Amino acid sequence: MTKQHTIGELINLSAGYLEGKGCSSARLDAELLLGHVLGLDRLALYLNFDKPLNNQEVEQYRNLIGRRGQRIPVAYLTGEREFYSLPLQVTPAVLIPRPETELVVDKVLELIEPDEPVQILDLGTGSGAIALALACQDPNIFVTGVDLSKEALAVAKDNALRLEVDNQVNFVQSDLFQNVQGKYGVICSNPPYIPQAQLGSLAPEIGVEPAMALDGGGDGLDFYRRILNQAPSYLEEPGFVVLEIGWDQAPAVQALGEKEGFQWLETVVDYGGMDRVVVFQWQ
Repeated sequence: MTKQHTIGELINLSAGYLEGKGCSSARLDAELLLGHVLGLDRLALYLNFDKPLNNQEVEQYRNLIGRRGQRIPVAYLTGEREFYSLPLQVTPAVLIPRPETELVVDKVLELIEPDEPVQILDLGTGSGAIALALACQDPNIFVTGVDLSKEALAVAKDNALRLEVDNQVNFVQSDLFQNVQGKYGVICSNPPYIPQAQLGSLAPEIGVEPAMALDGGGDGLDFYRRILNQAPSYLEEPGFVVLEIGWDQAPAVQALGEKEGFQWLETVVDYGGMDRVVVFQWQ
């Protein structure tokens, strides 16, 4: 009779395997993937630690662990990532939303008047993470989410439907402002900001994500130049620009904004104490 592996045994075996493959959060990854297979959260896994699994469950889990060992991100394997407490669908067509990007949402919400209608432009919307998080906070928030990738926009539209805010969010295929019309109270973005020369040295997981969402040009600042140069034509007065940045880019991005006539308001640090979001006002 074939031995049936328990939840606990499989987690321990898989965590060791993933650690050997260089995964930095091996045990967490093992737990999340088994939870995905079984439809259980992490607490439920531990409450059922001694439960044996059937062959089909084991085979499905082994397949996922093997792919994770190839350094495919967990979010692409499960097809989902939480952002601002919202379950977002993700595919390899979109950048995986990061916790630090939630700071962009926090800052935009601070800048707008509660319960007052506002139009917001989200450049490089990807999965729709920022746009949808904003729309879910207030029915008076209306967002135009822009992306060059048709595949990314398809994911964002599906997310809007699943979260039932498709009446507040309009998605447009556009190279930044190219197909954008109207004026906005806030323009926000998590643009590509990794310098080209650094792309090859990133963690293998990041190399799986879409290059167009990462490549910020020679010095990583190409998109900031374009956004800050063109944004005044699309902003109400007063209007705001809120941009996620790389940890060492705050002085350069601040200088670019001031060169274009923006007033720098603040640089927000992330949970690790690194510069992460730059805020400008246009008036």
